[in-house]
Amino acid sequence: MTKDKALEELFLAQKPQFDDKADFMAKLTRRLDAVEYVRQHQEATIRRYKMAMVAVFVVGIVSGIASTMWLLSAPADVPLFSSFEVKGIFADSQLLAGILQWFVENSRVLVAVTLSLLMVAGIFSIISNVQDIRNMRTSQDLVI
Repeated sequence: MTKDKALEELFLAQKPQFDDKADFMAKLTRRLDAVEYVRQHQEATIRRYKMAMVAVFVVGIVSGIASTMWLLSAPADVPLFSSFEVKGIFADSQLLAGILQWFVENSRVLVAVTLSLLMVAGIFSIISNVQDIRNMRTSQDLVI
């Protein structure tokens, strides 16, 4: 008990002096400025992401409309490229010529399927990017 009493008296006798108030405020100000810089940088990054998403969306819509109109404007029974080029280049290889002839005959369907897959991939990419931006926004709000 006497050791505790002596220890208590020792702590009560200590009167700390805080003379470095200006240094503390300077360090605190520097840290707050650094936090503000990071916050502004994150907001600018999110703004750039949003503008990029709008630009990609507009380009995707325009290119989707243009490719669909191009695909639908030509007659359905006419292939997209002619088969005489295929026959002339690969006349000695019957198997390769047959495969390329099949591609020529089904070129419209293949192009339509490819465009559809590209549009689906674009939609998934847009959804994923929007979710990433929202997650960044919520994590930024939690930090600050």
